[in-house]
Amino acid sequence: MLEITADKIAHVIVRAREYDSGVNAWAHSGHRTGQGVRAELQEFIAGLNDDEQASLTAVMWVGRDSFDASDLDEAIATAKSEKTSPTENYLMGEPRLADYLEAGMEALGISPGDEVDDLHRPV
Repeated sequence: MLEITADKIAHVIVRAREYDSGVNAWAHSGHRTGQGVRAELQEFIAGLNDDEQASLTAVMWVGRDSFDASDLDEAIATAKSEKTSPTENYLMGEPRLADYLEAGMEALGISPGDEVDDLHRPV
């Protein structure tokens, strides 16, 4: 069972895409002044609890085809048992992180489009 909400995964997808593109849509919004997207994304992932981090990693693995969607529980258990470095460093080192997370969500039957759209709506 996935132990992270779809909106948190969508947040990582949006920020990872911004990081990859070098564009920060919220650079002048007053949030996190002086910090780049990379630092914000690393802080966000580091701030997730262990279960959420393992689930995020598992979703990425499903999207990368390292695990099948039906093996989600095994992927989460593996992420927990084989963690050797901070999750934020591991995930930020994945060049296609946003693509793999989006593919993983789709494979798991979660629509990342709706969650990503919600993140872009003005507050």
